Amino acid sequence: MRDILLSRRKLLVAAGSGVLGVAVLNTLTACSSDEGAGGNAPTAPPSADLGGWDRVEMSNVAAYLLVRGKEAAVVDLGLANSSKAIEEGLKAADSGWDQVRHIILTHHHPDHAGGLTGLSADAKGTFYAGEGDVASIVTDRTLKPVKDGDEVFGLRIVGTPGHTPGHIAVFDPALGVLVAGDALNTQNGLAGSNPQFTADAKQAAESVRKMAALQVKAILPGHGDPLITNAAEELRKLAATV
Repeated sequence: MRDILLSRRKLLVAAGSGVLGVAVLNTLTACSSDEGAGGNAPTAPPSADLGGWDRVEMSNVAAYLLVRGKEAAVVDLGLANSSKAIEEGLKAADSGWDQVRHIILTHHHPDHAGGLTGLSADAKGTFYAGEGDVASIVTDRTLKPVKDGDEVFGLRIVGTPGHTPGHIAVFDPALGVLVAGDALNTQNGLAGSNPQFTADAKQAAESVRKMAALQVKAILPGHGDPLITNAAEELRKLAATV
């Protein structure tokens, strides 16, 4: 793994299993808090090797970028006008907006979907959001609704409502990586959706139990550090308590 400094943002680049992954863009959050219940699951620093997915944290929220061959996918866009940060990360990975074919939004909250505002005109890939959240996202971009079980770029869409009605997570079955959005967080140990920002607590708990059935090796949350040690076990423990 090599560390690259770009415009005071630390870009973490990892190569492995033929996949180059870069996590770019962490911005201030509108739906995160350090409060709320959580366990004692150890989390990895943002610089940890996540098997093709990496993350950079700037304050309190993360967006993720996955490059495979000459195509790339971005999961979440942060707050408004965050396009430049993502563009710098794409350049560091020898990619660019012209190679981004898929932009997946885990939910409609402005710290995850707000980056649609001010997004580069070169970002011409397909934009996806959970079918229950599409109507809540204000943009002139065309959004393609996705639902549980759909596949995008070899990634499985997992319907995880609760935090918002149409919240989705993204599961990479080849690597066992779960990009959880705000359905999980690790700000105070592994926990489910922050109650302060959860639309439906019962649905959120059901979504935790659903994710616990996946063959998870690493959890990449929107808020908090990645969980890469005993991720499946910790997620099952959490599911048994919600």
